[in-house]
Formats: sequence, structure tokens, C-alpha cells
Amino acid sequence: MSTNPYAGSPFSYVAEPAVAPYSIVELMPGVRNLCEYVRLAPGERVLLMVEHTVDPVVVQAIAAAAALRDADVRILSVPPFSPGGWDREASYAIETAAFHEADVVISGTWWGEVHTAPLFFDQIKSRSSRFLSLHMTATAGALLTGGRLPAEVFYALLERTLRQLSAAREIRVTSARGTDVTFSGFTFDPDPGAMRPGDWRPFPYGGANFWPSDTEGVLVVEDSTVTGVPEEPLRITLEGNLVRKIEGGAAAAQLRRYAPGGFYMRHGLIGLNPKVRLAGGTQFEREKHAGAFYCGLDGLTGGEPVTTGPGFAHCDCQVDRPTVIADGEVFIEHGRLLILDEPEIREVAANFGPPEVILDDNPVMILPRRYSGAR
Repeated sequence: MSTNPYAGSPFSYVAEPAVAPYSIVELMPGVRNLCEYVRLAPGERVLLMVEHTVDPVVVQAIAAAAALRDADVRILSVPPFSPGGWDREASYAIETAAFHEADVVISGTWWGEVHTAPLFFDQIKSRSSRFLSLHMTATAGALLTGGRLPAEVFYALLERTLRQLSAAREIRVTSARGTDVTFSGFTFDPDPGAMRPGDWRPFPYGGANFWPSDTEGVLVVEDSTVTGVPEEPLRITLEGNLVRKIEGGAAAAQLRRYAPGGFYMRHGLIGLNPKVRLAGGTQFEREKHAGAFYCGLDGLTGGEPVTTGPGFAHCDCQVDRPTVIADGEVFIEHGRLLILDEPEIREVAANFGPPEVILDDNPVMILPRRYSGAR
């Protein structure tokens, strides 16, 4: 059986613990950062699209913060989305119509838009809405931890990361569990910061996202959106950016059934937010932790990779404490993001408080509200 300490992460919002009503006070620093990140302005039409199972205290915190900024707030409670087109016949007519009328969409879903055609990225980009996604992170825990990191600190980390990694020829990811995979021919998401019409962004902000043209090696999955934490090592062999072999008992069979036509490597993400949880966090939360890595396999369409729409079999695979090497230079060492110690990063953090507190990557030590971005 698995000894992964994060094996207890929940599988949906219904498995997340509810919080006491007064805890809304402690969520407000993170919610304030959320509103500033989406550049919420007075008079804008805001749609909170949240699944029925999201904690009402989280919904109230976001709605109250938006209303305080004189936004026109609407709350739409929706059934949970299914992953990867599992329920392809589901109707999203109401969600789509509401989304089309909003200036800002704040989406509190477990799977949500990346797994559904009507709310996929191409549809978001074709509209004038700014779309902020709390994928698996519409929780008190996420707002209290990763949500408190000042955006300026995250963007300093992202800019420093892109400066080094986007110029690299190859990125190699290894782990103590046996992952050894190399990416090349990649394109990074530049993420310029201030949200514009048609933008989609996750919250809490978390990482550097890239799309490779070639992936070679073996990925040993520690957690995935299809299998959860495998009971025995789940090994995925990649050649030419395609999955050639899946091994590992019941989890391997589950993954093969999810996309009988096969998988390709769609994207990867290097976590940059030191305040995002590992222990107790959801997978889409943990992936954003500074020093974590995850990658997304997507189902082939007619035997081919199709990147212009959803693959309808998207599976995100987590590696919690990797070593990441770019062109021979260590960037992450056993889960420690080395640039957290660089003077230019510490200088930015010092604008908000002691750098050793702002940049400490132990999220159990919650960032005090006075260091969370308020002026």
C-alpha cells in the first residue's frame, strides 16, 4: 500500500470539512488578494459559479468582498462537474448563458472548465469576461494559506523562473520514487499579470505553465485526478511526447480505461507559491506549492494530439518533491525551490514583511495577515 503522506487529500468539495461561520474573518486577506488579482472594479457584473457542495462560508466571503467593491454580484449554484468528459451529455446551457453576461466570473468548481467543451479555454478567450478559477481551491484552507501570498511576490518568482527556464533547451524532472522524464521544445505561458478580457487564471496563483513538443522518459505518478494515490507504483513511459506504456496494477488499468485511445503529454507546471499547502491540500492546490511539479496527460483524438479543444480525458499527475534541472543547472532540489533564497526575490518580499517569513515554504506556518499584501 502507499505510504504517501498526502494520500488523504479529498476527492471533491463534499469531502472537504466545513468551517465555522466566524472563520470568514480569517479568509478575508486571501479574498482581498483574489479581488485585486482579478482587478474587480465598481459596477462590474460578477458571476460566482460555485458547485452545490462548496462551503457557504467561502461563497459568502468572496461575495461580500465583491459587494464591498460595489460590484453587481450574482451567485449561481451548480451541480458538480464531471472530469474529462465523463458525463458528456450534461447540459451547461444555464452556466454558459450566465457566463456570457458577466464581466468577471469566479468559478468554484472541482473539475470545471478545463474538462468541459462549453467552458473550455477557447470559449473563455472568445468572450470579454475575466475568468478566475478556483479549481479544487474554493476552500477555506486554500484562501487561508496560498491566497495570502502577495501577488507581487508571486510575479517576482514567476518572472525569475521564466527568465531561466524559457531559454532552456531541456528540463529534466526526477524524484525519489523513480520519475526521470525530460521535456524539450516547450513554450511557457508568459502570464503578464493584470487580467484582461478573455483571460483565464487560477487562484491561488501558483506556477509556471508550459507546453512541450517532446517528452521522453518515465513518470512515476504519486497522485492523479483519475487514480488518486496509487496502491503500487504507477509508471508511465513516454516517447515522442506520447504515452507508450502504463504499468502499475489497478491504477494502471483505471488510467487505460479513462482514455482507451491513448494519451499524450499536454502540459507541465512548476509550483512557485511557498504558502500553498502540501499536506491536507487537494491535488490542484498542492501542484502550486513552491518546489512541486505536475503534468497533464490528455486523451488522443482519433489517435492524434489535438490541442485546440479539450481532450475529454485529461489526467493531471502530481510529483510532490521533485528535483528539476534545466540545462544541467538545478532549479528545484528535492522539493526546495532554490530561487526563494535569491536576493532579488527577498528584496520584493521585504516590501511586505520579513523575507524569511514571506518566503518560508512551510505553509503550516500561516502568513500573518499584516504581511499578506495590505497597504
